[in-house]
Amino acid sequence: MDKKYNDAIYLDCFAGISGNMLLGALLDVGAPAELLRTELVKLPVNGYTLTISRVDKGGISANYLDVQVDESVHEHRNLEDIVSLINKSELVPAVKETSIAIFTRLAQAEAKVHGMPLNEIHFHEVGAVDSIVDIVGIAWALHYLGIKHIYSSKLHVGNGFVKCCHGLMPVPAPATAELLHGIPYYQGDIAKELVTPTGAAVLATLGNDFGVRPEGFVSHKIGYGAGSWDLAIPNVLRLYWGEVSGSDRNQEQNQTQMDEQCLVVEANIDDQNPEIYGYIIDKLFEAGALDVWLTPIVMKKSRPATKLSVLLSSDCKNKIAEIILQETTSIGMRFYPVTRTMADREFIVIGLPWGDVKVKISSYRGKICNVAPEYEDCRKIAEKAGMPLKVVQHIALKEAMSFC
Repeated sequence: MDKKYNDAIYLDCFAGISGNMLLGALLDVGAPAELLRTELVKLPVNGYTLTISRVDKGGISANYLDVQVDESVHEHRNLEDIVSLINKSELVPAVKETSIAIFTRLAQAEAKVHGMPLNEIHFHEVGAVDSIVDIVGIAWALHYLGIKHIYSSKLHVGNGFVKCCHGLMPVPAPATAELLHGIPYYQGDIAKELVTPTGAAVLATLGNDFGVRPEGFVSHKIGYGAGSWDLAIPNVLRLYWGEVSGSDRNQEQNQTQMDEQCLVVEANIDDQNPEIYGYIIDKLFEAGALDVWLTPIVMKKSRPATKLSVLLSSDCKNKIAEIILQETTSIGMRFYPVTRTMADREFIVIGLPWGDVKVKISSYRGKICNVAPEYEDCRKIAEKAGMPLKVVQHIALKEAMSFC
C-alpha cells in the first residue's frame, strides 16, 4: 500500500457523527494517541483530562474519547477568542487553518440561528474545552494521516428533543440543521441526538461528497469511534481509510481546486507618515488578513498617495475596518467581493549539511506547479555558513526536486 495515495476516507454514519466519534476513528486507523496528546499540549487550554479507551458497542470494539473538564472552568469564548488561542499555539499552519475553518463554520451557524452578528455572539458550545480538543484533534489527525478527501454516507441524525442552554430543542438541533444544508440525512426512530453540531461542522467544512461510496474508492483499513450512548444499534462511527483510484482520483483532484469567496478592502491615503505602514500591515495580518499590499497612486490635484489593499474573509471584515480607521488617517474605505483560486500546498523538510530547510510544494489539479525553499531558512544557513544566499537556495531547490 502506497501511503502517498492513501488519502481518502469514507464515513459510514449509520449511528450519526460527533467530534469524539470521528477523532476516535481516526486514532483507530493509525493516528498515534500519545502524539495527539503532545500536540494538544501546544494549545493554551487547561482544566481538562483526556481519556482514551477501548469499549464495546453492540459487539463492535471501538475507540472512545472522553474529555473531562474541571467543573471550576466556566470560560465562555467567542470566535475571535478561539482564533486567537489557536493562532498563538505552536501547531503547524495546516492544522491551525483547518481548525479555524471548522470553528468559523460552526460559529456562523450559531450566529444565524440566534440572529446576531458573528463578532457579537457568545455561546459556550463553541468555547467548550471538549469542542476545542475534538476539532483541533481532528484537524491534526487528518493532517498526520495525509487525508485530503472526505466522503460520507447519509447522516442518521436521530429524532426527539435535546436539552441545551436555551431549553429543549428539536433534533437535529437548530445549529446542526443549519450546518446540514446540502447534506443528505434521515431521522430514523432512535430518540437521541446522533449528529452533534461539531460533527456536522466538520462535514460541512471538509466533506467532499455524501451518499454511497464513490466509484473507485478502495479501502485499506477500517476504524471505529464510539459515541456516548448505548443504543439498539452499535453507537459507533465506521471509518474506511483508503483511496480513490484511476480516473475517479483525477476527477476528485480537479474538484478539490475550490474557488474561495473573499473580500478586498481599499483605502486611498495621502496624508500619512509612511514610516508606520509596516506597523499597520503587521496589525492587519494579526487580525486575519490573507494578504496586504500597497500601491502608489495619484489622487485629485495631482497629489501622490498610497492605496492600501487588504484581502480578507468576510468573518474578519469588522476587525479589519476597525484597524484601518484607528491606525491610518483614512476616514473611509470600500469593500468588494472577489474569488480566489489557490493551488494545494504541502511542506517537506530537507536536510542540508548546514541545517534543515523547509520547502513549500504547490500543486494544481494533481500536478506540481511550484517548488520553493523557505527564504528565512536559507538566509540563516547563508549567514551561518558564509555562503551566498542564492547558492543555498539553489542547493535546497535541487535537493527538494528529488522528492517531487
